[in-house]
Amino acid sequence: MNVALAMLLDALLGEPKWLWDRVPHPAVLIGRAISYLEVRLNSGKDRRAKGMLLVAGLTLGAWIIGAIFAGLGPIAEILIGAVLIAQRSLADHVADVSRALRLSLGDGRMMVARIVGRDVKALDRSGVARGAIESSAENLSDGVVAPVFWFALLGLPGLLTYKAINTADSMIGYRTPRYEAFGWAAARLDDLVNWPAARLTAILIAAAHLRPDAMRLAARDAALHRSPNAGWPEAAMASVLGVALSGPRSYDGQMRDEPYVNPEGRRDVGPDDIDAAVSGLWRTWALTLVFVVLWGVIA
Repeated sequence: MNVALAMLLDALLGEPKWLWDRVPHPAVLIGRAISYLEVRLNSGKDRRAKGMLLVAGLTLGAWIIGAIFAGLGPIAEILIGAVLIAQRSLADHVADVSRALRLSLGDGRMMVARIVGRDVKALDRSGVARGAIESSAENLSDGVVAPVFWFALLGLPGLLTYKAINTADSMIGYRTPRYEAFGWAAARLDDLVNWPAARLTAILIAAAHLRPDAMRLAARDAALHRSPNAGWPEAAMASVLGVALSGPRSYDGQMRDEPYVNPEGRRDVGPDDIDAAVSGLWRTWALTLVFVVLWGVIA
């Protein structure tokens, strides 16, 4: 039941600014460790091997720290679990884009830039809305369902290890001259640990909306996405909302002609669709909570 209580605590409190203004968030501490090691290891020969060494040390350290904190008892597990589950903050950030877009396109661009990595200066109204909805679906998987999955399966050590891997991928798992070799292990391991959650998230989205056909569309369109995992929740969300997601977008000034997910869906997307996505986040969260409680009873 610790997992369910952590989910409820996160939903209630989210990311309290007063706390993280005073002490560093665990993800920040993980990020600092990665930055420290990257600067010292990512040079010279054998960068891939050095990156593998970083990931091995990081995951081992995260597992040990998780085991130590788990030994402090259920209150520590619940508190740390709530910090590492991101449902409330995700829903709030996506809803902020909807409110900003209703004020002006410029406000919408500024707000969506907080949660997407693409260039936002040239986004139109639909582009801003699509970006917010895509981010909601992808982060529902790796910010909520995956942490809950590994927490329920392997306890606090599993949750903290997952978070370390996911943070490493977000920092060094890029196909750039600097990181392509060094970040290879982080990117591949992140793909692996997110594989079950991405597909589970698509199932949960479809079930929460009573739309079994959404899984058929997710299975059809997931491979169109550049990520081996993100296409599953995005395609499921696109289906239940009746919109087309992904498609052409710009990164670092270069336009990428990527295919649409659910191409038959509406392409005129706006704040109302973002609101529907936020509602979908909470419906999916609620269904996840039900399964977590059942898992706790059975286990």
